[in-house]
Amino acid sequence: MDLMRRIELENMKTEVPDFAVGDTVNVHYLIREGDKERVQIFAGQVIAIRGSGIRRSAVVRRIVAGEGVERIFPLHSPRVQAIVVKSRGRVRRAKLYYMRERVGKAVRLMANFGKTRGTRSLRRRSQDGSGPANPS
Repeated sequence: MDLMRRIELENMKTEVPDFAVGDTVNVHYLIREGDKERVQIFAGQVIAIRGSGIRRSAVVRRIVAGEGVERIFPLHSPRVQAIVVKSRGRVRRAKLYYMRERVGKAVRLMANFGKTRGTRSLRRRSQDGSGPANPS
């Protein structure tokens, strides 16, 4: 098992951005057509994130010509060149599969202005640990 974990760590990307379900992202994906290669940008909302480690993938959904198009991107795939977060969305669900039935303006999500992921405001405890240092 240690061998599998070591191989996974060698092949994992380190520059995967911090994004969550509800965010609008641009995924730069390498397309091979014959002997040519080009980068295609898929822009849409993240409706699900699955897996962990090297198996982590994201489901991105967008509307093209009135039809919903979903694509699953393995985040650590060598074909995924970059993931750019365009805007943050505020949602209260881990999976947004209900967005599949929505059309028009109902597809829009609440924007999350000014907040960044991974930061929290925690109260400091007093030196002896008995309670908050600055009760407010």
